[in-house]
Amino acid sequence: MKTIELIAPCHFGLEAVLKREIADLGYEISQVEDGRVTFTADGEGLCRANIGLRTAERILLKVGSFSAATFEELFERTKELPWEQYLPADARFWVAKAASVKSRLFSPSDIQSVMKKAIVERLKSVYRISWFAEDGAAYPIRVFLMKDTVTVGLDTSGESLHMRGYRRLTAKAPITETLAAALIGVTPWKPDRILVDPFCGSGTFPIEAAMMAANIAPGINRHFAAEQWDNLVPAAEWKACRKEAYDMIRNHVETDIQGYDIDGKIVAAARENAKLAGVDHLIHFQQRPVSLLNHPKKYGFMICNPPYGERLEDRKGLPELYRQIGEAYGRLDSWSMYLITAYEDAERYIGRKADKNRKIYNGMLKTYFYQYLGPKPPGRRNL
Repeated sequence: MKTIELIAPCHFGLEAVLKREIADLGYEISQVEDGRVTFTADGEGLCRANIGLRTAERILLKVGSFSAATFEELFERTKELPWEQYLPADARFWVAKAASVKSRLFSPSDIQSVMKKAIVERLKSVYRISWFAEDGAAYPIRVFLMKDTVTVGLDTSGESLHMRGYRRLTAKAPITETLAAALIGVTPWKPDRILVDPFCGSGTFPIEAAMMAANIAPGINRHFAAEQWDNLVPAAEWKACRKEAYDMIRNHVETDIQGYDIDGKIVAAARENAKLAGVDHLIHFQQRPVSLLNHPKKYGFMICNPPYGERLEDRKGLPELYRQIGEAYGRLDSWSMYLITAYEDAERYIGRKADKNRKIYNGMLKTYFYQYLGPKPPGRRNL
């Protein structure tokens, strides 16, 4: 495949982490916007991005971008795009999602309908047929409208990239894998430093950290929509990229990653998820309340997603819980603590103002990522 532009949506406020990931894969960033990063690649890069990026929500193959302030303009500009370069005559295609921000075209269903009709008209004229069976591979389309600028992309991932394939069992209010990976990426944690999650739930933070430590590509054991696009990406490229990812795994890396939870059934679920992810040998899980958290090692990391009272009746116990978090952190000599929560009184009851605080939207929920920074270990200037 020739050089293409790929769009990688991500969580708002965490674009810098994704940008660093893409650069580490060796691809050139062409644009960074709120909630997405655009970069140039080729067919091999499309495969590598899907298999290897930890913090992207999905990978879109950019078809084009144009201005449209009316539905008539949307129809005509969509029709002008070279859809035949991407969609074979038997393609099953639809506008899976339309997002509109500050645009005069704000009805997602109308945008989806108009664009589908425009694509059909384009393909009718090219393939010289009046009806499409759409019984071939699936080509979902996604479109963003920002101030009347329309950006159109083919969704190469299919299911969101947070679907790693290892989480069969979930806890209440789980954090997504992509968000967990991005938050770990905000911290200076490295695999040779201890990491503890005292509210591990289904194990997302410890599992994502262990996969980073072992260099296990997050998408190595799942499939993607574009694997069926033989007209664009040969199967051999997917096979080569997967082999490359397997060859880079470091299964014998030494780690000190621990996950605790007060619920024994949840701990068992976390162990099972870690086993499915291939990292159960790298994580120690244990049933333990945060009130008993202590550790003799110095310069460790506490990273967690504690309860924040999703239900009104759960909020009564939050002051005491966050006091216990503060007390536990006080017992950990020279540690750093990072926690994401929607509880706005978190700092008050922890008993200390965070050194840094970042607002992050977890889906539609406004949360805060509180960062309590411990000292750097001697001789670790770059950490």
